[in-house]
Amino acid sequence: MTALVERHGALPAPRTARFCALVVVPDPVLRADVVRQVASLGAAEIAEASTVSEARARARLVPGRDLCIVDASLPDGSGIGLITELRTAGWARGMVLSSSEDPYTVRAALAAGVRSFLVTSPQRRVPGQRNGHDSDVLVARTRRGANGPEGLSAREVEVLRLVSEGRSNRDIGTELGLSALTVKSHLARIARKLGTGDRAEMVVLALRAGLIA
Repeated sequence: MTALVERHGALPAPRTARFCALVVVPDPVLRADVVRQVASLGAAEIAEASTVSEARARARLVPGRDLCIVDASLPDGSGIGLITELRTAGWARGMVLSSSEDPYTVRAALAAGVRSFLVTSPQRRVPGQRNGHDSDVLVARTRRGANGPEGLSAREVEVLRLVSEGRSNRDIGTELGLSALTVKSHLARIARKLGTGDRAEMVVLALRAGLIA
């Protein structure tokens, strides 16, 4: 049952949540839209960036680490990798924006601890920017690797499967009966073979190759 009670005098203003946010989006039009929406939700302070390097610098200046909203495709690196870095640095919540519903990108985002994934309009990508699922970039990086996904050993695939579940090096070592240092060595070899040391991109490449499900 809902009851309406009339009170004399002015009603108190509704409480608005105050929080700090970091918005990392290359497209200035989309970034402005996101900033406007975040401000309407009650953000006390919003830092803006368009690249990984800018985001790292701005993130240190924000007084609160409440919410980071990051485009999956950034000119100088992986947005999902950046989210992982920011979460490790203490940012409480992360959201990924992407122009593609590519399931592998979504899976990699979930493995990075992201719980919100928003698909944006592909028409808003800036000229020269990587596409939403970065397939061309990932293929190029795979070719630069020594062997590509097909060159991974059974143990390396096992390690990548656990990485895709968001496990830390220590957790992976415990699961496989290895030391964290040995896991780190496996990841280094995987990085050489795949041509990327970014955990999220390694997972995407393994998923695309059908090595993990």
